[in-house]
Amino acid sequence: RLETGGHIELDRRNGAATFVVNRPLSAEELVHPYLAPVASVMAHWYGRESAHAGAFVGAGGVIGVVGDRESGKSSTLARLALDGLEIVCDDLLVLEGPRVLAGPRSLDLREEPAQRLGVGASIGRAGARERWRLRLDEIRRELPMAGWAHLAWGERVEVVPLKGADRVARLLVHRGARLPSAEPSVLLDLA
Repeated sequence: RLETGGHIELDRRNGAATFVVNRPLSAEELVHPYLAPVASVMAHWYGRESAHAGAFVGAGGVIGVVGDRESGKSSTLARLALDGLEIVCDDLLVLEGPRVLAGPRSLDLREEPAQRLGVGASIGRAGARERWRLRLDEIRRELPMAGWAHLAWGERVEVVPLKGADRVARLLVHRGARLPSAEPSVLLDLA
């Protein structure tokens, strides 16, 4: 079911998705937010893991960026893009073993961060909210995974290393498809 009404019918055999909604969807809407739930389920069907996360390319590989709603994931990624870093994805990170698969080449912001950063073009309402879309440069299709950054608001800026059990617990909360993993040990490896 979709938050905005309607639902998606997925055809595993043919690798197809049909959106049953009360109005036609634009290509902009399909790219995001409507493609993410389809991609998370299909990734699961192909034995891949996914996370509700953005990601960027750091010195050692891809860093996944996770956090609760409005924790600053897309704003952080937009700032990193402006600083010249490669952005892998905005909303859904798909992994095939230790490799990350690149997502759509766009990043969606809310109005205030888009104005503050001076980027993004309004695409109007897509899904449940207004969006300002920043186009991203092309990158390699597959990249090595290096680690995770868990964003949260606080009194000061700090980096706090997490212990193993905390890493796993936080990743479980942000899994893209909340379905039993084909290989649960992969989650331990990712943590």
